[in-house]
Amino acid sequence: MSQATLNTLSGKIVASATRYTINRLGKNSTISSAISTLIKYKIGGLIVVDEHQSPIGVVSKTNIVGAYYASLPLDSPLEHIMTSPPLFCRLDEPLDDALGKMKQHQIYRLFVKDPGNDSVVGALAYPDIVAMLYEFCSRCPKSFFSQTADSAPAGIERSVVGDCMTRELKSVTSDNLLHEVLEVLAEHHMGAILVTDAAGNGVGVISKTDLILAYNHGVSLETPATDVMSMPISDCSEDDMLEEAIRRMIFSDVHRLFVKDSRTGDYRGVFSLTDAARNKSGSCHACITSRIEITPH
Repeated sequence: MSQATLNTLSGKIVASATRYTINRLGKNSTISSAISTLIKYKIGGLIVVDEHQSPIGVVSKTNIVGAYYASLPLDSPLEHIMTSPPLFCRLDEPLDDALGKMKQHQIYRLFVKDPGNDSVVGALAYPDIVAMLYEFCSRCPKSFFSQTADSAPAGIERSVVGDCMTRELKSVTSDNLLHEVLEVLAEHHMGAILVTDAAGNGVGVISKTDLILAYNHGVSLETPATDVMSMPISDCSEDDMLEEAIRRMIFSDVHRLFVKDSRTGDYRGVFSLTDAARNKSGSCHACITSRIEITPH
């Protein structure tokens, strides 16, 4: 019987999307030093090592936001807030399996080990998978950006943002305090949230990056959301092509776009790099028929 393989990760291994850079800090390093490292290198998490340089935990922006909510001093050691043990994948592991592991454990990244000597050699996060997918699609002769009016093949179904966006939209109001923002983010496992005015119009966004910077600068949790939010809102339409939205996120260095209803202009959801990675099918369906595998009945 024939079985369709419906994603462009088929046959790919972790090595094809690994970022061969690892940021490590000792277990006695401070929360403040972790914030500085995450911001400097534009990463979402780092490895915590013991005195023998063996990995014993992970500190992410989520861990640091939790420390902020708990009002821990910035000079607290990382071993007090890290998640342990770290979760790993291997360079030769199927990329689809690694993505499934990330989804199962509701984590944003895995650290990557060399199967030959078991050493940690890199990290695999959702943006890395999306970058690989984008490169794959952009090189394809059937890509939207490769086409002209005369060369565009007929019958290709293009993916749009609405195909894989998260349609549940949470927001806070401009007079919500930071501790209330933190509670909403934690409850719904979100990386950022829309801030609205009294009329319900979007006025800004608060991300975990905004929050850890506020923490590092000693901003009180009783501060209004508007004091730390980022502007303007990075957004798109649900009818925008997936390829274009992904390109915007990659080259603008943003992890999400808030999605507007194509008719009313109201915000209806969020499209993130996580959504793009989990979609796995690239920017169109042109490659699906070429990935039909014949398997025994």
